[in-house]
Amino acid sequence: MWLLPAWVLLSAVGAGSAQLIFSGTDVVERTDCNKTVILPCYVTNLKDNNPNVTFVTWKKQRKIIFSFDGKNQEFFRDPEFQSADLVSRADLPKGIASLMLSGAEATVGNYSCEVTESNREGETRIELRNHSGSWFLLMERAIIIALLFLVITLCAAQSSVIVLKYETVPQKKTGIIVAVIIFVVAAVVGTVLFVQDGYTAQNQAGLGLIVVPAVILVPLQYVMFGIVFDSLPQATFALIGLHILGYVIAVVGFALCVSACPPLHGSVVIAGLAIMAIANLLSLAYVFIMGSRMKDHPRPGKAVEEPLNDAKGVMLE
Repeated sequence: MWLLPAWVLLSAVGAGSAQLIFSGTDVVERTDCNKTVILPCYVTNLKDNNPNVTFVTWKKQRKIIFSFDGKNQEFFRDPEFQSADLVSRADLPKGIASLMLSGAEATVGNYSCEVTESNREGETRIELRNHSGSWFLLMERAIIIALLFLVITLCAAQSSVIVLKYETVPQKKTGIIVAVIIFVVAAVVGTVLFVQDGYTAQNQAGLGLIVVPAVILVPLQYVMFGIVFDSLPQATFALIGLHILGYVIAVVGFALCVSACPPLHGSVVIAGLAIMAIANLLSLAYVFIMGSRMKDHPRPGKAVEEPLNDAKGVMLE
């Protein structure tokens, strides 16, 4: 009577030994930054460790997209997955049958890895998902947007002080208002595009609208200083130079970031915008302080004109 149970037990053990065992994750997430995607497939109980007796098949939704015949050293690739390949053919005897795909061809869905070694076989399934994420880190995005609107606030404050406090020809006043409005509109549109998830042309355009239109601030600052001072002091040129320095750094950072995912030089953009914010703060303070002093003193350039006008009046009498 004991022969039958023994035979059943031996049969079960034999059947179990013919089954390949897999390890690793069953879910892989990809992002827009992935140039390549690796679907893991690890066999832990190979015996022959010989690629010549190994056959690997990868399927998506039950459709074969890639296969490798170790005996004949032949590959098969589906026309829609021309980038499909083993991560390392040399590591196949170690049980590594992972598949590598280009980011463009690695579409989301359910994949399966089937491995056959002589008369032993097994299968594992992997789900490929999209991971929604932003191009920049959340902290970097927050700092960039905060610095942008700090620059806008300081620029608007300075222009308001100048327009309200100093006599300005209508053309210049209109020009200042239009320039500020253009800058604000570009910043708002750029922010909306920039904060969206993913690494797309919209994100890149958004960052461009945040950085590039800031060039408006340089001639705008020159015009505003020209309204306050008849002859620009050296300090104003230094402040304008600081604006230019910050803008150049921000544009360089933009150029370095736009081609990388994740961006490697987001700190350069932040540094450029920070310098521009400092330049605007110093310009506002300089105009406010000098404006307060000129309440009791004539504007630079006017001190010479008034005695000359008085002298002309005496001569005419």
